[in-house]
Amino acid sequence: MTDKPERNNWSWRTRLTQPATLAPKGFRPLVTPVYRGATTTFEDAASARDTWDQQDVAYTYGQYGTPTAQELAARVCELEGGYRTFIVPGGQSALALVDLALLGAGDHVLLPESIYGPNRNLADYLMTRLGVEVSYYPPLSGADIAAHFRSNTRLVWCESPGSNTMEVQDVPAIVETAHERGALVALDNTWAAGVYFDAFAHDVDISVQALTKYIGGHADLLLGAVTLRDATLYRPVGETLFVLGMTVSPDECSLALRGFQSLAVRLDVIEKSALDLARWLASRPEIERVLHPALPSCPGHDVWRRDFSGSSGVFSVVFAERFSRDEVFRFVDVLRLFRIGYSWGGVTSLVMPWPAPPTRRDVDYGDRLVRFSLGLEAPEDLRADLERALAFED
Repeated sequence: MTDKPERNNWSWRTRLTQPATLAPKGFRPLVTPVYRGATTTFEDAASARDTWDQQDVAYTYGQYGTPTAQELAARVCELEGGYRTFIVPGGQSALALVDLALLGAGDHVLLPESIYGPNRNLADYLMTRLGVEVSYYPPLSGADIAAHFRSNTRLVWCESPGSNTMEVQDVPAIVETAHERGALVALDNTWAAGVYFDAFAHDVDISVQALTKYIGGHADLLLGAVTLRDATLYRPVGETLFVLGMTVSPDECSLALRGFQSLAVRLDVIEKSALDLARWLASRPEIERVLHPALPSCPGHDVWRRDFSGSSGVFSVVFAERFSRDEVFRFVDVLRLFRIGYSWGGVTSLVMPWPAPPTRRDVDYGDRLVRFSLGLEAPEDLRADLERALAFED
């Protein structure tokens, strides 16, 4: 039925664009519906406002999020125990949003040497062009990071564990040192999926996740999240997001909401499988070192034991010195179940060789480091695949 009786007098052309509400009410699905839409209408002229702040005005324009995106933001925020969460098009977008919202010409930002490569690129190739000073600190610095501060240091990035080389940072010590000097701390918390490390319990100001990884969980979406500890940064981050126009798809938000439902089960399976394989690899003569935060051989393991409640499925190994780059590549090529690919956090196990970049002078792994991301395959099959590859059998 319709509440517009004059509808019967309208042309069929008008009725195509002004449909009546025909579907009956009362459908209550277990999942959040996919709300698509660019324009959202207002009840009256007085209530029309152009604002990104949908906590103030529920919905003003599709760019700022439909109910599907808002539901995802609320779920991520609840998971991490933050104040508000902004959903952005990808993990790299989340990193860029933080930098662009908090840094300006003349400011200084500190990043660990172990930082995710695209975050380093963002700092070196964009932020420096905008007049921001960039420098790097040893990831295991802890309170000794104080030596790297300048009078204009405004932001410190942490990533724990670090990309590929897996150093577990003493985030509480870094936070305390930064706050004493008036700087903010942002953490890439993707490895811990926002659950194994409680960023805000350790006074981190901003927690960033690539929802593409564990929350998405199926390698079929690109999304990121920026979660704030309190209201202090809500307006500068929100206003920056507004002017950058970082729009997210409600369809991808729906896929991420789906991932929430199985996150706990997936993480439990992946954690056990990764630990079993990491311990087995540590016993192999071909492997010099296993870089898994839950193993004593990983830099910062004691900090992991103190601060983390669990481990995920991404870890690295360092081959013995007798292995050349070509031999390491051959090992990777021989694997059948581990697919060669970037990213991680999905149901398929991945592998990637990581030759030491010229920017890392603090590690001596050379071309012998290989990173794994464990999926949901049977552990015995993955182990057999690795054993065959270590024998360099086709």
